[in-house]
Amino acid sequence: MKIIDLTPYRCPYPLVQVKLLLKKMKIGDNVVVYLSDSGSRQDVPVFVKNMGFTVVVTENTATQLALIISK
Repeated sequence: MKIIDLTPYRCPYPLVQVKLLLKKMKIGDNVVVYLSDSGSRQDVPVFVKNMGFTVVVTENTATQLALIISK
């Protein structure tokens, strides 16, 4: 499973990186994405779901959000 740490970055960079990631994913792929920026924490899960991918939140603390994105 691929892991992408986007915690050092602020929106819109994490969203752009996730968009690029989604384009490369194949059926059956799973990716863990870590986010810390408040805008990204809100926007990325909604965007991924709207694109038809499965999103599971595995960690949601005051400083970090961890998602598993599946195609």
